[in-house]
Amino acid sequence: MAPNAPYEICFVPKSREEEEEDEKIYRRYKEITATTLPIAKGLLGEPMYQYQGFWYCSRLVGVGPLAVQDHFKARASDILIASIPKSGTTWLNSLAFAVINHKYHPPSAQQQHPLHKFNSHDLVPMLEMRLYNNNLNGYRIPNLDILPSPRLFGTHMPCTSLSQSIALLGSRIIYICRNTKDNLVSWWHFLNKIRSDLSLEPMKLEDFFELFCEGMSTFGPFWDHVLGYWKESLERPQNVLFLKYDEMVAEPAFHLKRIAKFMGCPFSSMEEEEGLVGEIIKLCSFENLSNLAVNKKGSSDHTGFPNSAYFRQGKVGDSENYLSLEMMEQLDRITKQKLHGSGLTL
Repeated sequence: MAPNAPYEICFVPKSREEEEEDEKIYRRYKEITATTLPIAKGLLGEPMYQYQGFWYCSRLVGVGPLAVQDHFKARASDILIASIPKSGTTWLNSLAFAVINHKYHPPSAQQQHPLHKFNSHDLVPMLEMRLYNNNLNGYRIPNLDILPSPRLFGTHMPCTSLSQSIALLGSRIIYICRNTKDNLVSWWHFLNKIRSDLSLEPMKLEDFFELFCEGMSTFGPFWDHVLGYWKESLERPQNVLFLKYDEMVAEPAFHLKRIAKFMGCPFSSMEEEEGLVGEIIKLCSFENLSNLAVNKKGSSDHTGFPNSAYFRQGKVGDSENYLSLEMMEQLDRITKQKLHGSGLTL
């Protein structure tokens, strides 16, 4: 039997009155999503709903985004790993966890490292998908106060919908994005892995492409999501670090040092001389993590989705093997139009 994910300690027993109050809160959110928000056919057999301009898959998040917004109370020391799905989230989670815990869990002792026992999504739990997701946890609001600082969380929510306490208290956010074409193709592959596990027919690339371009992918529109965090990184660079997956693949050591410094735990000259940067990169590499038993055969949450679904190739430019020339040109046109004047290129 797989060990319990570390974040599960947040679901402590509550009194009957507290449980009833939690249930009342979640039922109100369900009513809101079912009766007052725009609804569309979902990608995983259940409807998507649009909340504050972005689309959410009810199967994946339940009413988690609404609960996060109202109930998550940030600390100034919190670090949030943010992304739109299929942008390098699993890798960045692993790197951030390894960096912040390198004194307690040396990457050189790989066999004993938590990343050998847990998928990184269990070590850096998504607020809306793991902690506040009624589909996974029932009608229970987690007690995150019991977690020691600094707390490390993940999110796919757009920055405009995050709990206001994050900006007010100055919590740090590390955002990763990916070029549009690779993100789309990676999403499509991931989607069809999950659809297969749910005994659903695979979605044609052409159909998913059309939805993606219309902004109706999960947590989309893609461009609005990326631009939101980009603008925040320009306005609050001390609180928001903006990363590009493609650049991290090209220069992992350079960007890992940026991440460590931003998180408040820069590598010392001695640590660099002793090879700590290289050890973390090796520990968190696609080749290493994808071949671990926990990621080849394990399942990281109650949905039953396999951890292997988080690992396909991780290559830059793989979309050229799937998208037609017309598709790539259309995506380039949309991306250029959406990002015009922002200073951001993808």
